[in-house]
Amino acid sequence: MAKHTKTPAPSVSELLRLPPGERVDLAATDTRATPGISGGKGAAGAAQQELAERLAELQERLYASGRTGGERRLLLVLQGMDTSGKGGTVRHVLGQVDPQGVSITAFARPTEEELHHDFLWRVERRLPPAGAIGVFDRSHYEDVVAARVRGSVPQSTWGPRFDIINRWEEQLVERGLTLLKVFLHISPEESRRRLLARLDTPEKHWKFSPDDIDDWGRWDAYTEAYEDALRRCGTRTAPWFVVPADRKWYRNWAVTALLVEHLDGLGLGWPPATFDVAAERARLLAAG
Repeated sequence: MAKHTKTPAPSVSELLRLPPGERVDLAATDTRATPGISGGKGAAGAAQQELAERLAELQERLYASGRTGGERRLLLVLQGMDTSGKGGTVRHVLGQVDPQGVSITAFARPTEEELHHDFLWRVERRLPPAGAIGVFDRSHYEDVVAARVRGSVPQSTWGPRFDIINRWEEQLVERGLTLLKVFLHISPEESRRRLLARLDTPEKHWKFSPDDIDDWGRWDAYTEAYEDALRRCGTRTAPWFVVPADRKWYRNWAVTALLVEHLDGLGLGWPPATFDVAAERARLLAAG
């Protein structure tokens, strides 16, 4: 009898990666879907604990590599509508690793100084050093999404930026940076619910701005702008991953899994000792 080999389950990266160059229709992607995990919130919580241990080990290997001359580094770019959970992802996912090996930047609207430079100037300055995981809570994609929707710059300015971004990201990858671009996909209904929760909870008022409602009212325009950015800047070198984000527990599990898969792909071991281990051990035992 012929033996039947079991087809391995697709990785989370395979499930969530956008095919480069294809048309993007965000409305066709279920924001409450849970690709790659079955069993609901309880199963995801158990899987999250296992992934957290693996993530912590891989991050320590990356950090050790950077401390011993390695050039590898990883940048997690988080984009999404307001309330999609960028800050929550940073707390719940990156909170699982040693903070000394993580750099986090939350990009706000450009300052006067930043506006006097090329739009990538402020982003380049916040790239993670060797051995670190960098996180961008919003990023250079604000310059082709928010700037476009709010009309802060004309199309003649934001239009050419897609090609500039693609060339820049390709150069980063060539220099040893692993780029993980994640779009947190939330529904307008869930976004409204979260905005209302901020208004109804005094402890969350600091998270709210009246501008949030104005941006929520531009949902269709933001969707169109994001679909354009995901299509035009989703390349084989730097693809986009779309994470359904209505369920926070799934969002956290999926981003953790993506980080583990990308760090695992670096194939980093522990750096070998640059000294005679046996001799140093003997010297320590003989001391004092």
